[in-house]
Amino acid sequence: MTASQQQKILVTGATGFTGGALARELRRRGHAVRALVRDPASSSGKSLAQAGIELVPGDIRDAKAVAAAAEGCELIYHIAAVFRTAGHPDSYYEDVNVGGTLNVLDAARRHGAGRVVHCSTIGVHGDVEVIPCTEDGPLAPSDIYQRSKLEGEMKAREAFAKDLNGVVFRPAGIYGPGDLRFLKLFKAIHQRRFFMIGNGETLWHPVYIDDLVRGIILCGTVEAALGGVFILAGDRYISLNELTATVAKSVGRPAPRVRIPYWPIHMAAVACETVFKPFGIDPPLHRRRAAFFVKNRAFDISRARDVLGYRPQVSLAEGVQATADWYFANGYLRADQGSAPATGAA
Repeated sequence: MTASQQQKILVTGATGFTGGALARELRRRGHAVRALVRDPASSSGKSLAQAGIELVPGDIRDAKAVAAAAEGCELIYHIAAVFRTAGHPDSYYEDVNVGGTLNVLDAARRHGAGRVVHCSTIGVHGDVEVIPCTEDGPLAPSDIYQRSKLEGEMKAREAFAKDLNGVVFRPAGIYGPGDLRFLKLFKAIHQRRFFMIGNGETLWHPVYIDDLVRGIILCGTVEAALGGVFILAGDRYISLNELTATVAKSVGRPAPRVRIPYWPIHMAAVACETVFKPFGIDPPLHRRRAAFFVKNRAFDISRARDVLGYRPQVSLAEGVQATADWYFANGYLRADQGSAPATGAA
């Protein structure tokens, strides 16, 4: 890469899984990468600095901090968001996922950024009824996270149609080494304590982190992408039965066979949320977690293939094995766990 091809790039959300992987890959490609970080002294902040990424202290909700981070940047990847966590009022999701997006858009205008790439979520489609779902499919967010992400996406799309160059992408179910959201699934299967809720034929669409990062970078570089919305997912969607069987193989266990009906679990989740949430305590069971087993997530990536040249390269078996290997290598899974036969719930 020549000096003329190098860019100064801002990545928000770089202390997270996706943003961190993106920032490191951009730096590896020779770009000058800057990250807006709430606490540069944190372990994730120090790790970014060691990778040669410039840290700018600040919160995505602080317009001045975002503007300072965007100064001099030709390209902005806006990945920062608040995911589903306990103890946050709805207003916090609005402040981060909507207000933070508005701050990024304003900063891009102020400093003349050439392009903004905005991260949304396939969750804005809700439960997919027409399979596979395209970018033009119905929008049906079902919780405050998805609703606030959709509102933030719409703010970005309005700006991209009016006065900014930009692209929106909706990532599918992200996984890979370094991700901890799916650790519970791997751990439950490894310890032989997993059961399937429902028949396991519900569809899910994963995307391996390396494939996703390549797709995000294409959103920031392909001229024809401007103004577009793209679903970034793996090369195919799968059933939950295939997912759990693949995970089981990766951790050296037989495929789970225990199944229980959905509705008793749903009612138990409602009861847990009613009891725990008023006290700001994360319930042991959520409706959204139970719904994972019955809501289809299956998508068509033709637009990303045709316009971006997006080509997922990592198979499900390869990606799941790499993730399991990382869990073992970092002590999240231990080879001596899970010797007891499966007898109950995770």
